[in-house]
Amino acid sequence: MEDLSDIYNSYADEVKRFLICLTSNVDLAEELTQETFYQAVKSIHRYNGKCKMSVWLCQIAKHTYYNYLKKEKHSNNISVENMMQMGMDIQSHEEQPDVEIVNRNTLISIHKEIHLLSEPYREIFLLRTSISLSFKEIGEIFDKSENWARVTYYRAKLKLAERIDPYEL
Repeated sequence: MEDLSDIYNSYADEVKRFLICLTSNVDLAEELTQETFYQAVKSIHRYNGKCKMSVWLCQIAKHTYYNYLKKEKHSNNISVENMMQMGMDIQSHEEQPDVEIVNRNTLISIHKEIHLLSEPYREIFLLRTSISLSFKEIGEIFDKSENWARVTYYRAKLKLAERIDPYEL
């Protein structure tokens, strides 16, 4: 069995990149990477060598992220994407006029805030949420890197979250 510090040095970047893909948030990915290795140390006795160490660590990272999402869900912290999804679910509630009005108003409020974003935040947010372009594709459109697109999208989400109070929608 490798020394724990060797394992960390060998796999931390790979786990972090995996978490960045999952979370679209570099800071959160760094935090979850640390938690992943903490959980790995606690359960190293369960590693049986049937899969690569990197695969085992990424499985722990995935479960760590899912646990984080569960905690966030319970803290009533509504993300901008969740609010967008609530607004876009209008078609599924056509038989309930009151729900349709609330969802339509939510969507209108969110879109007003999106259009108040400065460039390139507005365009990147819309490219990602409206037509589901990958960060790589967005980076290519702007002649920038995939990481630049990811970071800019994250910053756009933060700006929207600052402006939108989910309890007023």
